[in-house]
Amino acid sequence: MPERAPHPPSVDLAADAGESFGPWRMGDDEALFASLSSAHVACGAHAGDPGTLRRTARLAREAGVAVGAHPGYPDRVGFGRRELAMTPEEIHDAVLYQLGALAGVLTAERLALHHVKPHGALHHRTAADPGAAAALAQAVATFDASLPLVVLAGPGGDVQRAAAHGAGLATLDEGFPDRGYLASGRLAPRGRDGAMVHDPDAAAARARHMVHGTPFAAVDGGEVQVRADTLCIHGDGPTAPAIARAIRAVLDADGVAVRPA
Repeated sequence: MPERAPHPPSVDLAADAGESFGPWRMGDDEALFASLSSAHVACGAHAGDPGTLRRTARLAREAGVAVGAHPGYPDRVGFGRRELAMTPEEIHDAVLYQLGALAGVLTAERLALHHVKPHGALHHRTAADPGAAAALAQAVATFDASLPLVVLAGPGGDVQRAAAHGAGLATLDEGFPDRGYLASGRLAPRGRDGAMVHDPDAAAARARHMVHGTPFAAVDGGEVQVRADTLCIHGDGPTAPAIARAIRAVLDADGVAVRPA
């Protein structure tokens, strides 16, 4: 009996979005969404406002893009990338509040919430602090336990993954084609040479490695292997739309199915 042909790989191609606030514009969501299958939409804490949430939801519906919540620290001045001394209870309540805000807008726009992904400093804290990770996971589980939680791929997400599974949540491993990685499999700290990737071709090559599970160069020497269910582009990056187009072109050429995870 002849062997069946293997199924082509699939991956979610996503970006952080909806991060404008009032007259302040951050990113080009319209240009990004044409290449994406999912978007992580800011919920009004680190970025976003009611009008931005609704415009972003409408844009996602028109583009056929799945919408995930992107809760962060309530820190617009620092864009959610500064550590705040919030207790686990405060983190739980802040995340729950943000999920409710975005879900309400999505209901009005006839859309459903697809997943949850923490933003910036909150993402990194929950990757290192079991109490914060448990607070995040419990907030998601309390709101809707069917929502998967996006965690850092590899060893960087071990704490997040354990907390999510402990709360009964499914997880999605996230890779960043526009970020540098250490040989340990963890993200290179911002500010280090090679931590950010702005060249679309370089980011597309890295996305290919992440989808197929092959190694690529680490910023501290040697190689690193990152296997991801979902690829994230930083929507505030100066070349984000070009990176999205380049990644989508490479994935399409490889026969990789791009769809929500």
